[in-house]
Amino acid sequence: MENDALQKETTEAPQQVPEVQEIREDPTGETESYEFHPIKMTPNPFLSRGCCQPPRMFHKNESVFRHRCSKFDSFDWLQNIPPVEGKPVFDIVEVRFKNSRKDYFRVPPDLELEVGDIVAVEASPGHDIGIVCMQGEMVRFQLRKKNFQTGTDDMKKVYRKARLTDIEKWVAAVELETSTMFRSRNIAEQLGLQMKINDVEYQGDNTKAIFYYTADDRVDFRELIKILAEEFKVRIEMRQIGARQEASRLGGLGSCGRELCCSTWMSDFKSVTTGAARVQQLSLNPQKLAGQCGKLKCCLNYEYETYLDAIKDLPGSDIRLKTKRGEAVHQKTDIFRKTMWYSYLNDMNNLLAIPVDNVLKIMEENKKGNLPEKLEDFCQTTEKKSEFESGAGQDDLTRFDNQ
Repeated sequence: MENDALQKETTEAPQQVPEVQEIREDPTGETESYEFHPIKMTPNPFLSRGCCQPPRMFHKNESVFRHRCSKFDSFDWLQNIPPVEGKPVFDIVEVRFKNSRKDYFRVPPDLELEVGDIVAVEASPGHDIGIVCMQGEMVRFQLRKKNFQTGTDDMKKVYRKARLTDIEKWVAAVELETSTMFRSRNIAEQLGLQMKINDVEYQGDNTKAIFYYTADDRVDFRELIKILAEEFKVRIEMRQIGARQEASRLGGLGSCGRELCCSTWMSDFKSVTTGAARVQQLSLNPQKLAGQCGKLKCCLNYEYETYLDAIKDLPGSDIRLKTKRGEAVHQKTDIFRKTMWYSYLNDMNNLLAIPVDNVLKIMEENKKGNLPEKLEDFCQTTEKKSEFESGAGQDDLTRFDNQ
């Protein structure tokens, strides 16, 4: 009977046929066939927790959990410096969770941890599962930078390294996050709430779920919490986040063609003002200066301080240059080339490029009451190419033979 059932299953199983088949013919007359099978990409729910693959049940501090795919990983600059003799090891570690959520926990004296260990930490209620991302003296400097009080007794603790049952429950909870998010969006839409649920994070022991949402106005979600608690049988916590945090969690590509900075390496957000765009001589066009979050791009702050240092030696743009031919007003400035463009009041279409040193000389002469003949005498000389030059042949291998 078993053989008949096995034979029936094998005969009814559909035969897998490759989607694409290519036949090539050799010069000798023989033919070869190549079969191309489609590659199935399985989703990885642990990518947002810095794991390039789901954790295995027999993990031993593998490279899967350390300095590989974590968006907010930290580099230990003191890892090659030996500890001071007689000084106790710092007993606080930094543990990362989903996306940008990190926290600090005190380690018991009888527990030794390394970067990449999966640990069970104190939570309210129950326990949570996280990955150790920093330890040692670097944690001390981080806490000093954030003005974190380490002497308090109410600091959360690390319970233990994650056991097999802890990891099994953690994996099962993480796999529910995507379906829970879509289901909660449908419930919020049915209730007519003006809010958007962006992300869901389950606690490691599967007893609590954090719902991250964005909303323009205040939202009364008391009825939503009751329905979610009955639907998913867990404790519900609602956290409102801003537009920048939403973009960092969802991810995407920026106008530069690269992945968003907030979803790859940025760990905190600094305020961006239109003054940064003005200093960098950028046009105040909201469509070009705004990112996917609808706010000003964070990259406007990257070179802001460099521009501030560069414009210290530049004269004010509101000062007019006086000559015998007439007064000239400032039009634009190339900060790093130290060049300023001026035009006469009676001829605004004619721009004159004048080096900053010459502009300062003209201003000094104007203070003394002297008027130069014209600005053309101080203009920057540029070579004009009358004919089009093609770049073809520049990569020729014999281009250095005659030199």
